[in-house]
Amino acid sequence: MDLRRDLHAHPELAWSEERTTAVVAERLDASGVQVRLLPKSGLLAEVGDPEGPLVALRADLDALPVEDRTGEPWSSRVDGVVHACGHDVHTSALVGAGVALAEAHEAGALAGRVRLLFQPAEEIMPGGALEVISSGALDGVSRVFGLHCDPTIDVGQVGLRVGPLTGAADALTVRVSGRGGHTSRPHLTEDLTYAIGKLVTELPGALSRRLDPRAGASLVWGIVRAGSAKNVIPASGVVEGTLRMLDAVAWADAEDLVRELAAQVLAPYGVQADITYVRGVPPVVNEALSTELLQRSVGEVLGAGGVATTTQSLGGEDFAWYLENIPGAMGRLGTRAPGGPTYDLHQGDLIIDERAVGIGAKVLAASALSSLTPRP
Repeated sequence: MDLRRDLHAHPELAWSEERTTAVVAERLDASGVQVRLLPKSGLLAEVGDPEGPLVALRADLDALPVEDRTGEPWSSRVDGVVHACGHDVHTSALVGAGVALAEAHEAGALAGRVRLLFQPAEEIMPGGALEVISSGALDGVSRVFGLHCDPTIDVGQVGLRVGPLTGAADALTVRVSGRGGHTSRPHLTEDLTYAIGKLVTELPGALSRRLDPRAGASLVWGIVRAGSAKNVIPASGVVEGTLRMLDAVAWADAEDLVRELAAQVLAPYGVQADITYVRGVPPVVNEALSTELLQRSVGEVLGAGGVATTTQSLGGEDFAWYLENIPGAMGRLGTRAPGGPTYDLHQGDLIIDERAVGIGAKVLAASALSSLTPRP
């Protein structure tokens, strides 16, 4: 628990995970695990026979720009930054798995090798996974596994699903400009605030009628900003949000459609729009055999009752980029204290039942061992 608490107290944002990387490297090096630092932040580590078959396990390192409201003794010491998505749990669990696998290798019980991917920048689009892959992280790897905290599942269970597990996620920013003026004379302006209001309400609706409803598209705004005085029509404003969907086929066409529809919504008001559309991540799609191996490992660690069913969500996860290259699977690691409250991810009050750390470490290590053991 000490490592998880240390990481939680010292969170770092995407591409700034320098202390986190150093702490992880020190722990692994002390256990005799070979470590390679990545160019920006994050690291790769390897355990086992250099000539044997190779599987990978992944954790993410970065925190979120959110205030810690847990009130725990190990609360974040960094103002406005906290591990509100459980990456401190993911990282600690993978360190534990690495140490366990190193011990298995020393005992001659590791029939191959395991690469540990400590990835930076999962919380930004299109995600640090692409940088990790470009650094050769998947070279020679046959399969990859990961876990993600789920505060809706009790600790002692792991949610599993074959096929799509998460949604595609993109980021959208629309900067609007036009002739401002006094609110008493909107006809002499381009009434930018009114135009933004139309965009915020009508673009999501228009998308729902142009995309197949089975795609489950959801455009939600997180930032709407314009003006500084109640009697002044501003000359500029910005809206920012995310577009998420369940279907990878619809995702491929989404950007062009968003640009077309945004232009049509704003056209009657004469304003100018600068659209920045960042393609984020595709859905995480769990491969069948990898999910079976992960399920077998959960059963070994937790028993038959440890496997929970789960559904596809609209949350984005750049673990998807690994699965675009090789087979693999991600499970949802239960972190809710049985009978306790259900928290939400990306909120500053997220409290984790810390037993999830040890469970995650055992499940990840068992998944690697199961993948490397010849099937009867």
